[in-house]
Amino acid sequence: MPLQSREAKNAGGMWQLCKEFLLFLRQEKKWWLIPLIILLLMLGALIIFSSSSVLAPLMYPFM
Repeated sequence: MPLQSREAKNAGGMWQLCKEFLLFLRQEKKWWLIPLIILLLMLGALIIFSSSSVLAPLMYPFM
């Protein structure tokens, strides 16, 4: 299998996973989990960008 098609398949699989998870939340009426998930994603992005990024000096005054 060529490398490009494998990468495209993996990218499509990630979107399928997100779509399936959102459908699960809708079906089970777990809408209260969405703000928690968004908060965790934002916290993870903050940790990643503040550890080894050019943006780190700009973030420290706000922390």
